[in-house]
Amino acid sequence: MVAPSHRRSLRKRRTLVVTAAAVAAGVGAGVVVMNANAGTTTADLYHQTLAAKDGWASSGTGTTGGTKADAAHTFTVSTRAQLVKALGSATDTTPRIIKVKGTIDANTDDAGKKLTCADYASGTGYSLASYLKAYDPSTYGRSKLPSGTQEKARAAAQTKQAKNIVFKVPANTTIVGVPGTNAGLTGAMLQIQNVDNVIVRNLSFAATEDCFPQWDPTDGDDGNWNSNYDAVTLRGATHVWADHNTFTDAPHLDSANPKYYGREYQIHDGELDVTKSSDLVTISRNVFSNHDKTTLIGSSDSEPAGKLRVTLHHNVYKGIVQRAPLSRVGQIHIYNNYYDVTPLNGYAVQYSINSRAKAQVVAENNYWKVPSSVKVSKLLSGDGTGSIKGSGNLVNGTVTDLVAAYNAASSKDLKTTVNWTPTLTAGLETGSAVTNLPTSLGKTAGAGVLTS
Repeated sequence: MVAPSHRRSLRKRRTLVVTAAAVAAGVGAGVVVMNANAGTTTADLYHQTLAAKDGWASSGTGTTGGTKADAAHTFTVSTRAQLVKALGSATDTTPRIIKVKGTIDANTDDAGKKLTCADYASGTGYSLASYLKAYDPSTYGRSKLPSGTQEKARAAAQTKQAKNIVFKVPANTTIVGVPGTNAGLTGAMLQIQNVDNVIVRNLSFAATEDCFPQWDPTDGDDGNWNSNYDAVTLRGATHVWADHNTFTDAPHLDSANPKYYGREYQIHDGELDVTKSSDLVTISRNVFSNHDKTTLIGSSDSEPAGKLRVTLHHNVYKGIVQRAPLSRVGQIHIYNNYYDVTPLNGYAVQYSINSRAKAQVVAENNYWKVPSSVKVSKLLSGDGTGSIKGSGNLVNGTVTDLVAAYNAASSKDLKTTVNWTPTLTAGLETGSAVTNLPTSLGKTAGAGVLTS
């Protein structure tokens, strides 16, 4: 939705025609968008910046990414080696634009040769069979984390994989998929850590997999296998805009994971996590699909207050089990998202939104598609300390008080008031537009929608 003053400005300049789909997408095919920070128009996808008042990432200095990049710091990449070179040093703050053309496989060497889990394990002494024998709860017990020869070997193999698949993004960077090329990363983790001003758009992220999950017998009542890589991870990052991306576990879905020690051998972690006091983040018009632990905001209940301010709007969630998002501590605004909680490919919802550790969540004008097999009371979750202020949320087209439904069925009530009022709400849709979210977002969210 375009603000009235913005509409008047566009009519006055008569520089473009805005279609209904383009309005729903925010920026769509052939649309010239406003550069909120410079007050001018920009005509290409690679220099677009986050609009004024578009979520928390527009706060303060706003989010401009690499829009000031010169020709020497504008790259087109189609291989892993080219991407590594374009990113350069994680401490280099020179503005840069990286155009990803086609799909880059992170599990390749510098010459483009495909690498497998066996390649990462080679020379470390690790083998899954030996690991399983060494830490079998029937002999090793359940009171302590694995230690010793095989655990050291597992960690060494995991480190080898990390050196290959983790891409560290420097400050003042825009990474954008080239339209029409099926642009994306497979098997990769983009790490945005302790840097400011990053834009990630129009990319498909698939098959981010940990070859060497760690067994933790102390995790829960029965222990768990824990993996190490998110497709995109924010750690102490500020002013980040993630927009029009698609995330999926495919082609290896969780239903294909074996079980060891009676627990799922989980090779996937998060799709897009915001942790370690990251702040001022806008996550918009992405598609999250076929995944368990989707978005974690806040890595522990003891994160310091004053950070973790995150906006999630106009995203699509399909085949998501949980953490859409799980929020701790911060001020989180969740609006105009579409949640289809119909079981998909073995992924069945546990909850959509979780507020814990005194998180202050405002969830408004979202749409849930809920089959008869799923109780409305299961759409939210919490630990009894978090808040969710909800309004205008629809379940199968009907306005529904999700917090009341959850509290009626739970012994740990969600609080219903928050200590802040959202003001960075550009594009917030209400009324009949919310009813239309399943259709409009089906056409305008995710990778491959944007054109230059």
